[in-house]
Amino acid sequence: MLQFVLRRLLLMVPTLIAISVLTFIIIQLPPGDFLSAQMAEMQAQGESLQGEKIEYLRKLYGLDRPLWQQYLYWASGLLRGDLGWSFEYDRPVSEVIGDRIFLTFVISFATVLFTWMIAFPIGIYSATHKYSWTDHGLTFLGFLGLATPNFLLALVLLYFANVWFGISIGGLVDPEYLDQPMSWGKFVSVLQHLWVPVLVIGTSGTAGMIRRLRANLMDELKKPYVVTAKAKGLPPGRALVKYPLRMALNPFVADLGNLLPEFISGSALVSVVLSLPTTGPVLVRALQTQDMYLAGSFLMLEAFLVVIGVLVSDLLLAALDPRIRFGAGQTR
Repeated sequence: MLQFVLRRLLLMVPTLIAISVLTFIIIQLPPGDFLSAQMAEMQAQGESLQGEKIEYLRKLYGLDRPLWQQYLYWASGLLRGDLGWSFEYDRPVSEVIGDRIFLTFVISFATVLFTWMIAFPIGIYSATHKYSWTDHGLTFLGFLGLATPNFLLALVLLYFANVWFGISIGGLVDPEYLDQPMSWGKFVSVLQHLWVPVLVIGTSGTAGMIRRLRANLMDELKKPYVVTAKAKGLPPGRALVKYPLRMALNPFVADLGNLLPEFISGSALVSVVLSLPTTGPVLVRALQTQDMYLAGSFLMLEAFLVVIGVLVSDLLLAALDPRIRFGAGQTR
């Protein structure tokens, strides 16, 4: 086990280096750069920049350097914990994403709790009462949840809240806390507005998890070891929890590698519709304007969380399922 962990940690280094190179190249693929995008936007608005000022800004932002020098400057900053400078906001990247990362983490964590608390009891009930009227009803609701896009549900809620109650459910804090540093009052305001994005984002995730858990658990309940456990007089509840439920959880534990990046990116489209001050809209804007240090730092944070999440999920799978052994099949 220790050798496996050390080997995976060593492999993380070249993996992250390769991802950083690919990320930087992809951000640079569109023609032009941040300054070119800004110039095009200003010209569309009827403004213009003088040639000398353009060269000054290009030199100021380091855009006159070769691409490999720009990459080394950015990558060396990441190693020092410096995420770089945001051209769009004219501030350090760490200041731009500071509070937004916290709010994104709160929404994502609450959504995960909501999804698991709703999906697990329903999935277990559907699997143990298969083809009953309740199972058919829950299956129908699950299909509705899977078929309804998150952004569409957000638009529907915004419309009915405005028409029926005359209120706006957009945003994540009260207006007086906008652009204010985090405080206890702002945190309480976040909790009061949290239910809307959690409900919208968690709907499709809950429906998908119910279907997967139901299918996995129904498959495990047909295995011979479950029949043997029941034949030996093991109580039904213990026979369910001790073995088949543990085996049915394997795909969810394996999904941790995909779950952790959501704490950074969040649901960008829903955040735009609901005007949530999370990192999703900032990432979208950074990619549109080619704000390379801001976009690259976001993507590298997500990549780091992916490799950490995959390692953690592998270790949890080994602890959860005794059938999984690292190095199985190797010559001893």
